[in-house]
Amino acid sequence: MIINYLVSMLIGLSGGLAVGAGFVAFLTVLGVIPRLTQLTKTKNFIRYYEWAVVVGAITGSWLSLWEPTFQLPSITTAFVGLFAGVFVGLLAAALTEVLNVFPILAKRVGVADKITYLLMAIVFGKILGSLFHWIYFVDR
Repeated sequence: MIINYLVSMLIGLSGGLAVGAGFVAFLTVLGVIPRLTQLTKTKNFIRYYEWAVVVGAITGSWLSLWEPTFQLPSITTAFVGLFAGVFVGLLAAALTEVLNVFPILAKRVGVADKITYLLMAIVFGKILGSLFHWIYFVDR
């Protein structure tokens, strides 16, 4: 019985270390956080970004183990969702900027002179897709 618990703990720890190492490699090798601070012109706050990622990862890990439920007012959950969406959007923007996805895509599609329109189409598509998801699939 104890061996089963020890093996489960070892597998869980190994999986957590593998995912954590991948997350750190993603952020470090690609330079996502420094690029994010460049895009938002907040280089003075880079330490806060780093600590926010660390605290967020640890908090998210602990919360995923217990699956707590919170009884919060709708306006509070709207702000939490807004901030989470902004973070994910900025992180995705920094990643695509680091990888030069948009210039390559614009050249291949043949709209290099209209890259602003391409970016706006992606932004509005993401917004409409998120709204569609939340309106039709959440709380049904």
